[in-house]
Amino acid sequence: MFRSKWFSSVFVCILVFSLILVGCAGKKEANSTDHSNHGMSDSNTNPSATKGRINVNTKNITRINQDDPIQVAIETSQIIWPATSDGNRPSAVLIGVIGDWKVNLPAVTLVHHPNNGPLLYAEKNQIPKTTLQELQRLKPTGSKMNKGVQVILVGDFADSVREQLEKQGWKVDQIKGNEPAQMANEFDAYYAKVSGGKFPNGIVVGSMDSSDYTLPAANWIAHMPEPLLYVSKNSIPQATMNALKQRKNKATIYLLGPESVVSKKVEQQLQAYGKVTRISGETPEANAIAFARFKDASTGFGWGVNQPGHGLTFVKTDQVDAGIASAPFAHLGKHAPMLLLQETELSSLIHGYLMGLQPKYKTEPTEGPYNHGFIIGTEKSIPFSSQGMIDEMLEIVSASGEGHEGMGH
Repeated sequence: MFRSKWFSSVFVCILVFSLILVGCAGKKEANSTDHSNHGMSDSNTNPSATKGRINVNTKNITRINQDDPIQVAIETSQIIWPATSDGNRPSAVLIGVIGDWKVNLPAVTLVHHPNNGPLLYAEKNQIPKTTLQELQRLKPTGSKMNKGVQVILVGDFADSVREQLEKQGWKVDQIKGNEPAQMANEFDAYYAKVSGGKFPNGIVVGSMDSSDYTLPAANWIAHMPEPLLYVSKNSIPQATMNALKQRKNKATIYLLGPESVVSKKVEQQLQAYGKVTRISGETPEANAIAFARFKDASTGFGWGVNQPGHGLTFVKTDQVDAGIASAPFAHLGKHAPMLLLQETELSSLIHGYLMGLQPKYKTEPTEGPYNHGFIIGTEKSIPFSSQGMIDEMLEIVSASGEGHEGMGH
């Protein structure tokens, strides 16, 4: 009898354990199915979707289908500035030395008004034919607040490059040099000069040693007057100190990046020049998302993109020059912050952020708001499968989950 009771107890335990396993498996399967509905599973992918296409764009995505930064800059310029009339021509065009990201990144503060123009690329000793053609197409009007300057050379160009442009009739200015912190200081001073002589109190400070964490600053400084100044992990360059002193200890400093990139020591040293707020994430993707989410209600600084109805650019971390050239997507049009992708496939972190931004309508989809994405690079950088996932997550959907196929349309 004792043995019979023992066997009964064992049988009950086994039965309960089996039911628990089945329930867990069902829950796991349900969760997997939920993710697959939003492009996170390979179980429902369609390999033939990449074949036979004649268009690289999708309904919620514009792709800059170039990996060559010179061509990315030109295609970005052509989308942002149609140049069909004086109203949509740039005032002044920037030209930077291709490959010198540490100089070109802070230079895009000059994309903003009153220059209102793209950053194009050239070699140190010559300007590519395609860049010259784009300059001729744009036919910049000349900055009224900057003595009619039409072209601004930024970086360590040979004198022959300026001479070439001036012989063609362009009015050229140059900010010459190659030391990153000093050049960032020069761009800050130049912007203040051409925009009325006042230095903005707000400043973005980032690492000049790690593009992965500083690159998202490009879109903000092209969007608003705040400049980008540089620090190293454990020190503040003298040129940066000089720029900070222009604010007379009243600067509002937004330090971009985690302590692994810019140390706590530097953060404390920056406090001598004003109020310091660190915006950071532990990975490049997390850092870019933190910057896109951030908003300082007291100053108005920051994107504050935490709800639907925005543009976003998507850049691979190894496409730094291309990412810098795409900064004008934050200046005009959708005014888009930059997100970084560390891999060709979407991470759960990017997925979660985009799902939080997905628009939802109550009655019908014409209510809006709408999202739009700009993917920078060819399908070798960001594959079409990833584009499809992003497009799906940017799409407006029914708040009830019923869809609008049942609306009688």
